[in-house]
Amino acid sequence: MVSVGMSALAEIAAIYRASKKKRDINRWTEWVCRPLAAALVYGLRNTRVTPNQLTFLSLAVCALSGAMLLAGARYGWVLAAVVVFEVSFVLDCADGQLARLRRQASVLGHQLDFLMDEIKAFLVYGCVTVHLYRFSDWPEDAELYLLVGVLGLVCLASGIACTSFMRRPEYGAPPPTEDGQPAVIKRRSGATGWVVTGLEHAARAVVHYPSYIWLLAVIGRLDLYFWAYTAVNGLYVARCLAMMGLKLGRSAPAVAAGDGDDDQHPTAAGSPAAPGKSESSPS
Repeated sequence: MVSVGMSALAEIAAIYRASKKKRDINRWTEWVCRPLAAALVYGLRNTRVTPNQLTFLSLAVCALSGAMLLAGARYGWVLAAVVVFEVSFVLDCADGQLARLRRQASVLGHQLDFLMDEIKAFLVYGCVTVHLYRFSDWPEDAELYLLVGVLGLVCLASGIACTSFMRRPEYGAPPPTEDGQPAVIKRRSGATGWVVTGLEHAARAVVHYPSYIWLLAVIGRLDLYFWAYTAVNGLYVARCLAMMGLKLGRSAPAVAAGDGDDDQHPTAAGSPAAPGKSESSPS
């Protein structure tokens, strides 16, 4: 029995090494959730269960966690809800690991995973907002949670839309890799650069899944997740809009003297055709 157990652990460790991402987003994911996911993948490796089925199951488990948060506020109940949420995160890790182990990773699978992750982000944030609204001890705080929560959902939706747009090849984004399209934080030099890079890493930790919510549940402060998640999403949207504005919102080049001669034909909109485009080229 001992030898069988050791053999299984060795296979799980091999699956972990073979199926983990080359660069994970944080240590909690790499050292806690992915080893647990590797154990699950070990049990499923020779079954008909597909990575996409695990993706959908992760969404269902996350929805169950949200429903539990809506149903009660007792300390033990909230902890149980957060544990269920962490199970959904393990499943979210397992779908990609199973796909990589079977060499079935695909762009469509990455897109499905991204979609489900964003739906789960809405679920968790929305359910925490209603949880704080329903079970707040002070009526004025309850109204504030609801108001800020609506604003936060707008920021979250806008951030998802900005991310989807900026990942388009037309925008200049690199194509997806076997690990999807992970955001890369640039390393900056100098004291200011280190501070900015540190803030970016902290912001990513706040919005990724969020895997730290169990710690806040332990200390009874889910409101800290609410405020931090709202603030980071708001700042992210502002940053994305600023970047897109700088890239796409610049004024047209000044018209040089003599460019308005009769040999330049106006487009249907009444302005000269852009260099390198025919008049019938779509914008």
